[in-house]
Amino acid sequence: MDTIGSPMLWLVFGGVVIAALLVDLVLMRHGGPHKVTFKEAAWWSLGWIALAMAFNAWLWRHGVQQFGVEAGNRIGMEFLTGYLVEKALAVDNIFVFLMIFSYFAVPEVQRQRVLVIGIIGAIMLRAILIFAGALLLAKFHWILYLFGAFLLLTGIKMALAAGKEPNLEVNPALRWMRGHLKLTDGYHGNAFSVLRDGTRWYTPLFVVVALVAVTDVIFAVDSIPAIFAITDDPFIVLTSNVFAVLGLRAMFFLLQGMADRFHLLPYGLALVLAFIGVKMLLVDVYKIPVLASLGVVAAIIGATVVLSLLRPRPDPR
Repeated sequence: MDTIGSPMLWLVFGGVVIAALLVDLVLMRHGGPHKVTFKEAAWWSLGWIALAMAFNAWLWRHGVQQFGVEAGNRIGMEFLTGYLVEKALAVDNIFVFLMIFSYFAVPEVQRQRVLVIGIIGAIMLRAILIFAGALLLAKFHWILYLFGAFLLLTGIKMALAAGKEPNLEVNPALRWMRGHLKLTDGYHGNAFSVLRDGTRWYTPLFVVVALVAVTDVIFAVDSIPAIFAITDDPFIVLTSNVFAVLGLRAMFFLLQGMADRFHLLPYGLALVLAFIGVKMLLVDVYKIPVLASLGVVAAIIGATVVLSLLRPRPDPR
């Protein structure tokens, strides 16, 4: 695999991520379980974005020093484009998380904990999938065409499903847990399970964490091929992906009260996936420049957000 990821770069990246997670966990523990306000979520979101942009600037500077201005600009642009794509696709995760939390009536004070566990699991899962994908692409170039066709079909499927409420009752993971595990009726504080007469019973909190993990697996399968259309360097793929995931908890609390206002966004995300799928299918015919890809993705997401605000969802009453 060709990569800019030297041991020093991997160490810096790992150190930044571990430090950021520790700070997040320490501050969350210090604050105790509480309802996250919009103001708090906004500050955390700005902080995570600033951290990602600072890492991008450092990566660009390193690229310029090591490989020259042209290569450094390409590296910085690939990271930024990959980060924007993953950040946009993460919004779809949040809509599904909102549905899960609402369906199971997850107490506000528990939502932070569930999301932090989900983020740590997502980072480990995506690292495995990214390295597996990079190895496959290094050996079998034609897999790009499979990724492209998959993303194009996923975009079409997402567009057809936009505006429809997902039905958790038919979720295979939930149906399996209900059929194979003993589930309590209510929450038991922070506990994922309790013992009753020597039998292990699982709380709704365990079910929610499991569904969040399954959801992230599904979305990782969609989003990781999308970023490989931007760059095939596993270091850039992983770093941009992880920095996008790190801000997921803050973005959830930022958007949870505004999900209905962005009702056209799923159509925009579908169009982004379809565009990236076509970009992959054309890779050996015409390679769309990274800057052009960044402009198209930003324009699509920006347009659907603006249109959502200008044309609110009709009141069902």
